[in-house]
Amino acid sequence: MRADIAKDPFVPEIYRVGSVRRELADAVTLELEPVSGTRPDFRPGQFNMLYAFGVGEVAISMSVGASEGTGFVHTVRNAGAVSGALARLEPGATLGVRGPFGTGWPVAEAEGRDVLIVAGGLGLAPLRPAIQEVLARRERFGRVTILVGCRSPSDILYQHDLEQWKQRLDVNVEVTVDHAGTDWHGNVGFVTTLIPRSPFDPDNAIAMVCGPEVMMRFAASGLQKAGMPAGNIYLSMERNMKCAIGLCGHCQFGPAFICKDGPVLPLERIAGLLAVQEI
Repeated sequence: MRADIAKDPFVPEIYRVGSVRRELADAVTLELEPVSGTRPDFRPGQFNMLYAFGVGEVAISMSVGASEGTGFVHTVRNAGAVSGALARLEPGATLGVRGPFGTGWPVAEAEGRDVLIVAGGLGLAPLRPAIQEVLARRERFGRVTILVGCRSPSDILYQHDLEQWKQRLDVNVEVTVDHAGTDWHGNVGFVTTLIPRSPFDPDNAIAMVCGPEVMMRFAASGLQKAGMPAGNIYLSMERNMKCAIGLCGHCQFGPAFICKDGPVLPLERIAGLLAVQEI
């Protein structure tokens, strides 16, 4: 095919599973390598469409930054037919990959500012590439705070990474759970309760938020109550994406298409829609 003919975005490339790592009881991390050619570059916050042959396709965000390795890394939760088929893949298996698609986290725009990361549950996966990029160039940012909330201690994602980040003296990391037994000695409560006591200048900070939609709604409210402008709060939205290029309309969110205009969107653009719980 001639170089001047754009690649068809509907045709997947074939990737091979290099390794599978169990993260949670219902979630695994897949390291994928291209069978031929090289992996395209991507930005933290973007996603791929992963195709389990004979089953279907699903949108999954990158969970490791582009500077790490030569392939894609995706953390997949077994939550349906397609994601279940992907979660059961073994090393050496092949799958189809389309992407990368969508908008990314505003890491470059955050330089010179405080950075606040707010993750709920598996929402830490799309945020991890942004965290890796910020920490790799730590001197370019102000105070960095990572807030993580999960249902229980057994649901905490990337525990090894969290421990490594906690050991740094230039990052504030707080983890909380909704409920726990007597053997848990950390925070108990929703992740949004950590916002008021977090060190950041609301007039000179960028917040990146990902998790269940109800959690993001309360996090956005908490950040605004702390004085952060809506234009400095970014959310990663999740919808049923099919085409990934804004044609089919499955992921329409008001006037926006999450696959094309998102998934990362500033709160000021979607605040009115986010308040409508039925959407």
